Amino acid sequence: MRVASVAGLALLAGLLSGGGSVADESPGPVGLAAACGTEDDGSEASAAAAVEVAVDIPATGEVGRPVQPGPVALTLTLSRADLAELLPEGTEAVVSRASLKVKVAQNGESAEAPWELTAASTPLPADGDVALVHSGEVPHVTFGSSGDVDFSVEEFSVELLSATAAAEGTEPALATLTCRLKEGESGHLATTQVTDGSGTEPSATPETSTGPEGGSGRTERQGVAVEPAAAGDEDPELCPVDPPEGEMDASEAPQPPPGDPVKVTDLPTGGTFSCAYALGLANVLKLDGAMIINDPDDPALISVLASKRVASRATNAQGGPYTRIDSLANLDLPDAESTFLTFGFQPVTAKVSFENGPITISTGSYGVAPNRVSFSTAYFQQSLRLHDVKVNGTPLDVGSGCETSKPFKVVLNGGAAYANVGLGGVLEGEVDIPPFTGCGTGGEDLNPLFTASLSGPGNRVFMNQAPTCIPSNPTRSYCPPPLPELPGSKS
Repeated sequence: MRVASVAGLALLAGLLSGGGSVADESPGPVGLAAACGTEDDGSEASAAAAVEVAVDIPATGEVGRPVQPGPVALTLTLSRADLAELLPEGTEAVVSRASLKVKVAQNGESAEAPWELTAASTPLPADGDVALVHSGEVPHVTFGSSGDVDFSVEEFSVELLSATAAAEGTEPALATLTCRLKEGESGHLATTQVTDGSGTEPSATPETSTGPEGGSGRTERQGVAVEPAAAGDEDPELCPVDPPEGEMDASEAPQPPPGDPVKVTDLPTGGTFSCAYALGLANVLKLDGAMIINDPDDPALISVLASKRVASRATNAQGGPYTRIDSLANLDLPDAESTFLTFGFQPVTAKVSFENGPITISTGSYGVAPNRVSFSTAYFQQSLRLHDVKVNGTPLDVGSGCETSKPFKVVLNGGAAYANVGLGGVLEGEVDIPPFTGCGTGGEDLNPLFTASLSGPGNRVFMNQAPTCIPSNPTRSYCPPPLPELPGSKS
């Protein structure tokens, strides 16, 4: 019975905590130094800029199967004094658009992936630094041969518009900056190891990948094919759940070290809608047992709005860099049923209903390499209700309000085994089940029975989330949603 309680929380939280990066190559947001100017050569009105690129790029991939980076968050930090030289006098707020030229290289060949990102209206303070936080979905890349793939950025442009003009769509940009990395910066973002699925060594000569004809927006270079980010209309049958609702709460995520304030920005995309399955196990400490979470024969889907909000602080800020991407998720978990030997000998079967609050999935990092710390945290509140209880096959009427005395919090964390929201992985944590109340009918008080057998700390939860399906772009994601392996099913 108690596992069922953990079940709900585990599934919820475990489902979508994002783990910063997928590979050791990209342990968190990449910090870069750049010079930005209003002329193509960057010489006129040049300004020093701190750049951070946060993107999850899969550590591995297969020939012929899309490798999907992102979503991407790019933070460009400039001093207010430098911006004053670039913008018309009296500018109080700007909206910006960033265009990155990302080099995707494999086996001596390469292609250019265009990453188009946008930033919401940013007020301009009287002095200090200004951080423009851009985000967006980016193209996926398909490879015709095996071998390591390097993702890097060398330059990008940023278009600054007045917030009023951007809303009305009537005026040209106030300024367009060309930003180039400073000497000594490699621009390396991540490395993906692409195999042919058979475990063979990379081929010496890349094959040529052929794509659709007629100007589809696809770019190819000797087996490296870049596809457009938008792949078609949303198919509601792929994710038959409603987009999540509710407020996000990132209080359980690691907070930034003391220093300058962290800027929190709601991203203009509003988050990317997707869905996923997660299966898991939950230990019941007092009953010395465990149960399966989210029965794979009839599993529930979690709905997600990935990358709804970004919190960031620049690399050169007091206290050091901090980047956090917050996502929102909901899960309407079906009733769970389980049987345990209560007190070591008495078989008790019960169903558990879950009342789950909004899930906040926070991923990010803080600090500077080699001491950078990456994190992924999922947090939500949950209440449990017990019903349809049978003791040794005999029904036990516990009433309609046999439930935990208060909501309790669920916090699950991902480590090296959890890739990100898009690719999934294993998450784990512990939950503390509160005492039960309202159990029993006809004056019979069963609260002590359930509290004694179920309530308390130390209940471990292990969840494995499968990759997410993005219904608006089914050709570049895992659609329909796949089922993951049950944790512990392999020795």
